[in-house]
Amino acid sequence: MKSKFCKDSIATMMEIVLPNDTNTLGNLMGGRLMHLMDIVGAISAQRHSNRIVVTAGVDSIDFKSSVRLGEIMNLKAFVTRTFNTSMEVFIEVFAENMQNGEKRLCNRAFFTFVAVDQSGNPIPINPVVPETTEEIEMYNGALRRRELRLLLAGRITPEDAKSLHDFLIVKK
Repeated sequence: MKSKFCKDSIATMMEIVLPNDTNTLGNLMGGRLMHLMDIVGAISAQRHSNRIVVTAGVDSIDFKSSVRLGEIMNLKAFVTRTFNTSMEVFIEVFAENMQNGEKRLCNRAFFTFVAVDQSGNPIPINPVVPETTEEIEMYNGALRRRELRLLLAGRITPEDAKSLHDFLIVKK
């Protein structure tokens, strides 16, 4: 299979926060944000795999800062690493206050997508090649994050989480 670069999977979206998107405090509702993150992540995964993708999992979504009514959200996603049929996608969300020009990081998360055929069966995907320092760091950490996901889901045993085990031993 032909490899692709991380940058080839970059997907971006912009949205304005409207009254229907907010809670009674005038902040973007978390569910609406997760919906948009899922969309931009899926677009990124589809760009990489050239296939239909389904969301297989979402790591914790860290809410660093709320997004207020009237602000612009800029969502960016790219594939950090591929496995056999799945891929990890990193998503960041920035908010921009149009009155004062302030831009700030609001959220980030890792989503896992699986490429599927027309019948919904998982299919192999192309490897991804990191180029930048950030991409290489995320690529290297992706195996540990995958093992942790599988361990927490009960799909592997602690003994099977070799990369995670080695990382924890080295860090001591």
